[in-house]
Amino acid sequence: MKSVFILVLTTCCLSVACNKPSAPSAPPSTSSASKPPDAVQQKLQDFAGSSATNCGRLDVKATADQSKATSQCAMQASQCAMQASQSKHPFFVAYDMPGMVVGVAGNADGKLYSVQSQGEAASAAVTAGDCPSQLRVAGSGRVTCYAPGDMGMVGGGHTAIPPGMPNPHALPKQR
Repeated sequence: MKSVFILVLTTCCLSVACNKPSAPSAPPSTSSASKPPDAVQQKLQDFAGSSATNCGRLDVKATADQSKATSQCAMQASQCAMQASQSKHPFFVAYDMPGMVVGVAGNADGKLYSVQSQGEAASAAVTAGDCPSQLRVAGSGRVTCYAPGDMGMVGGGHTAIPPGMPNPHALPKQR
């Protein structure tokens, strides 16, 4: 119980630092607190449950000036998600990237889910499913539940080549 309290307290402190409203010189906002949840956020909350810890929603499209603050917030969000997952406390975290939103949620049973939406429009289709691997922190600092080299829902690496389409690595090189 003490570890859950510490996790919640830590998350609250971290979210205050990373969720400040954006100003011209302030770090980017990591939450969409002023907007209702979009389809990705709603799906993450559905998977995690009502008692879940919101580890943040980070905009990873930051400018060079904002990248240090964004990296710190990404580390904090990753630590939040990893700690929650290890203690089987429900959580969710999301990342706004160029052209897509991705997120991971975990429920009280320790089950992990991945959610993704491609496209900038609010009407973009949401893809969701069980995580194929354990939660880990990727080289980017974001949490993921896909093994290194696996493209996740975007594609399964070379196994995602549609039937009948030639392997692009087997094509003769043009000179």
